[in-house]
Amino acid sequence: MTSTRQSTGIAELDEMLGGGLIPGTLTVVLGATGIGKTQLGLQYAHAGKSQEGEAGILFDLTSRGDAQNHADYAQRMFGWTLSTDWQTLHPERLRQPDDVWDKEKARSDFLHLFQRSGKRVTIHDLDPDEWREWKIELMKKLDATIAYFYGNFVHGVRRCVIDGVEPTETASDSFQIHVFDYIYHQVLRKEADWLARDLFRVHFRQNEEDVKRHPYDCHEIGCLLLQTTHEVLLDDLLSRPIESGDILSNANTIILMGKVRDGLTMKRALHVAKHRGSRCDDAIVPFEIGENGLLIS
Repeated sequence: MTSTRQSTGIAELDEMLGGGLIPGTLTVVLGATGIGKTQLGLQYAHAGKSQEGEAGILFDLTSRGDAQNHADYAQRMFGWTLSTDWQTLHPERLRQPDDVWDKEKARSDFLHLFQRSGKRVTIHDLDPDEWREWKIELMKKLDATIAYFYGNFVHGVRRCVIDGVEPTETASDSFQIHVFDYIYHQVLRKEADWLARDLFRVHFRQNEEDVKRHPYDCHEIGCLLLQTTHEVLLDDLLSRPIESGDILSNANTIILMGKVRDGLTMKRALHVAKHRGSRCDDAIVPFEIGENGLLIS
């Protein structure tokens, strides 16, 4: 594992984290809708531009068709125009060497493949036929997902933000968590040459020399998962139990974002609840949302 910490894009939060986030590990940010998770994710992604030479990428798991406003936030906060041209490419094209190895074609900032307008996010919401249909559709979309991540990683991207995980009664009933689990273990943490085999399949041999010329270390990839919760108050998040199948049990770092009472007003605050392998500030820290994202008081 690399010893170089990844900046969150917020100096005060980096200090709380002992210098930043640890590459090759999972960081989960928990908080209710509108608390500032997406802004934090964009600050982390944008910080990759100065630290690694490439901005991080964004992957939206939202399945109900509602927008997360990533493009608007990125433009307003940094003057960053998210490139989304990759979505127009069919994954079969990205198995052709000219597309994968061409940075202009393979490199993109944002992808939202799992749109199912009007659908909820639990397995119980689907009858058996719909669930089988969803799994068939899922396999096709995971094929495109592999191409998206691999195409970015071979061109220098070293951090990703996965947004849009919506709250469910139990983690095991969320098909978004099932999708994330696959992406995290079978894409982000898979060795580059083996992920290339998953992408190219029968065409791997004809691309093998290019694969060798474009190596990357999967242990250098940082991952920030933004998960929406029912809980709004920070106190409720602090007492939130970890369930079977909960991604929090595998997270190296957990950042909680919620509302706290300050006299007759409510304010935003965050707390680093878990940070393995490093010193960690135990403070509950107030923050505000400004034009440039999170501002820690």
